[in-house]
Amino acid sequence: MHHSPSKTLGADLRALRKARGLTLTDLAETLGRSVGWLSQVERDKSDPSINDLREIAAALDVSVSSLFRADAEASEVGYVVRAGNRRPIGSRDAGLVEELLSPDLTDDFEVVYSSFKSGAKLGAAVCRPTQEVGYVISGCLDLSIGEQSFKLGAGDSFRIKGEPFLWANPYPEKCDVIWVIAPPVY
Repeated sequence: MHHSPSKTLGADLRALRKARGLTLTDLAETLGRSVGWLSQVERDKSDPSINDLREIAAALDVSVSSLFRADAEASEVGYVVRAGNRRPIGSRDAGLVEELLSPDLTDDFEVVYSSFKSGAKLGAAVCRPTQEVGYVISGCLDLSIGEQSFKLGAGDSFRIKGEPFLWANPYPEKCDVIWVIAPPVY
């Protein structure tokens, strides 16, 4: 079955590259590959090997697993993400498990489900060129945005606009949060 370009690995790679402010030439040079090869990958005219995908993922600072889609009904691709078919994203190092709720990365934003384990803590502040809004579904989360610190609970929401932020879950239960991030960064 043929998928439209907005529902492909190439489209996701293009969206990630652009979200990082990289040109085709920038990324091709980083990878030691030609612009033509990378352009063909982004247009799904060439299939990258698993080693190519590892190198591309590293250059774009994403996990390789985030580039793979779970099996989905052909009619749902690009429209629906079933609970069991979410793509894992980000790093689990800090006790944070993230899954992409958006069908792909080709929109102007992405929606992410984040689950912060009890005791999870971000080691160093993060600052991204994004606008982000989050909604706490359950549990509590300590969040610092710039110089401000907040304790958030279920039903609370927040916004981060390109400012450094830190998070921690020092509480006994996990905390689940839905994030909307623009532009997509995963």
